[in-house]
Amino acid sequence: MKKMEFPGGPMSKRELQIFFIADCSGSMNEDGKMQSLNNAIKCAIPAMQDEAKQNSNANVYVRAIEFSSGAQWLIPQKTNIQDFKWTDLTAEGDADIGEAFNLVSDMLDESNMPRRMYPPVLILVTDGHPTDDYESALAKLQSQPWGIKAARMGIAIGKDANIDVLEKFVDNPEIPVLNANNSEQLTVYLEWSGTLALIASSPPSKPSKAGSKEGKSNVYIPALPYARDLDAEDDWPGLEDDRFDVEDIW
Repeated sequence: MKKMEFPGGPMSKRELQIFFIADCSGSMNEDGKMQSLNNAIKCAIPAMQDEAKQNSNANVYVRAIEFSSGAQWLIPQKTNIQDFKWTDLTAEGDADIGEAFNLVSDMLDESNMPRRMYPPVLILVTDGHPTDDYESALAKLQSQPWGIKAARMGIAIGKDANIDVLEKFVDNPEIPVLNANNSEQLTVYLEWSGTLALIASSPPSKPSKAGSKEGKSNVYIPALPYARDLDAEDDWPGLEDDRFDVEDIW
């Protein structure tokens, strides 16, 4: 039997790009939060890689930004998820989230992105409050066709993070702002955020015009996994996974 051929040849995979936007401000030094974030991302990588292997529709790439007093690319070039390795960050300085938004916005310009791709996934992790003009930078990001189409995830570390800022960043009632109060929660939420679009990469790929009714993210949103609500007095009962350390709780 002759093998069925598609017009124009075999279907090619589309790109899916995941951006980590990591807070490295001085407050991340408190109670081991910086090291907890480093460990959580390292723990989340294998789950993301496994999901990517099973995904027949997308070629998955990762980029990363750190922000403190200013912002800079950690991984400026798109890196295949299977080759993704995290380098530990250190914490100092302010929390210039706006500078990070500007970097992402510039990268998401249509001239830098493939014509056919899945909406990107932006994962912002922070424990504090912006120290620069984040609002104009966020408006710039949301004016980009791929910026407004992106699935924007916000993870608050600890109880002092500015939830209002994260909600404005996410700007989607279907996606909750996640509040991690311990290392286990942070790892679970990072895994969920990093794999949500990998579970079913089947949304339309054309970016819509900013401000249009179709401008919201059309990425499939899986159910949020359960993560125990531990507090500083808990000794993590029943947790035998040595990826976590009691001293990491804040």
